[in-house]
Amino acid sequence: MQQGLSLIELLIVVAVSGILAAIAYPAYNEQLRRAARSEVVGLLHDAALRLERHHARSGQYSDTDQHQVSLPADSRYYRLQLQRDDASFRLQAQRLPTGLMAQDQCADYQLDQAGVRSNPGSQDAAGCWSG
Repeated sequence: MQQGLSLIELLIVVAVSGILAAIAYPAYNEQLRRAARSEVVGLLHDAALRLERHHARSGQYSDTDQHQVSLPADSRYYRLQLQRDDASFRLQAQRLPTGLMAQDQCADYQLDQAGVRSNPGSQDAAGCWSG
């Protein structure tokens, strides 16, 4: 009676594992990208809500001596930037140059005080804001 695995059986197990990994890895990466897109959309909406709350208190989007706006922290894949004056703001989430989202099809995300959403640098932004 033989104990253990033969070399052929071991090679078959390794080959099957490799095939399964080759199929599963791209699907896993796409799920990670979708999660990162949802995270950055939530980050932008959170920052916009904070700015609107500040505008309701002070009558302007820029900081005053009495009212300061603290923005949410950056994510692992995006850096949040804010441009604003008294009457308007533009939030931009820029992809970090290294990492999972560096070559993402949605590129960067942009949101302004009117709620206008865009993806500067994207060839096809369909579905980018829906997660």
